[in-house]
Amino acid sequence: MADGRPQAGEVGARAPRRDVRCGDGVAFLREAAPLPPDHALVTSLPDASELPALGAAGWEAWFVDVAALACAAVDPGAPAVFYQTDVKRDGAWVDKAHLVALGAARAGARLLFHKIVCRVPPGTATFGRPAYAHLLCCARALRLDPARATPDVLPALGQMPWPRAMGAAACEAVARFLLADTACRTVVDPFCGLGTMLAVANAHGLDAIGVELSRRRADRARRLHADPGGRLRLLPRAPGDGPP
Repeated sequence: MADGRPQAGEVGARAPRRDVRCGDGVAFLREAAPLPPDHALVTSLPDASELPALGAAGWEAWFVDVAALACAAVDPGAPAVFYQTDVKRDGAWVDKAHLVALGAARAGARLLFHKIVCRVPPGTATFGRPAYAHLLCCARALRLDPARATPDVLPALGQMPWPRAMGAAACEAVARFLLADTACRTVVDPFCGLGTMLAVANAHGLDAIGVELSRRRADRARRLHADPGGRLRLLPRAPGDGPP
């Protein structure tokens, strides 16, 4: 590229690294902040159904708090990217993009882009879940060149290794954005689940750090592999591990 930033496969001579830790994502953010300037945060914050003890109001407060923590944890010149799907509660939508915006504002971050990821083809009626997901990028000091705009609507999620996963196509869009428009070369996902973002980041030459509370999911996050075309597959063991 003209600005000297490397493309996928040009990040360095070594293979991209992946570090998956079994632990609490919120505690990790508190301990790791501030993250290095070349680290971007890319995650999907847990839904209320994953934290039932908080109750509806408690979960919303928690969500805003963690969104603020995430935006404050990254360097001012680095982005925090959120992939979120709205839910319907008592017949009304809970707008997670709004909750992310509240947290970002608390941290002094601004919204750089708000993309819509189609979960089903446009024009398809859905029941109980929305036909779209939000892809939101926030930062305190980073600003994007308007001449380098990218599509605001992504036509498909891509492959998902489990129902709560970020779609592989959405992850690929984020990886391309980081390479083209930021100096970040490490992706941090404090709620990594089965590791879709980590695998896609590695496929694009980016290092990745993930945190997952479940030991079983953390193990799978170490082994999930993304081909350059975005196809996901689970390896028998993590790259670099010796024979069983």
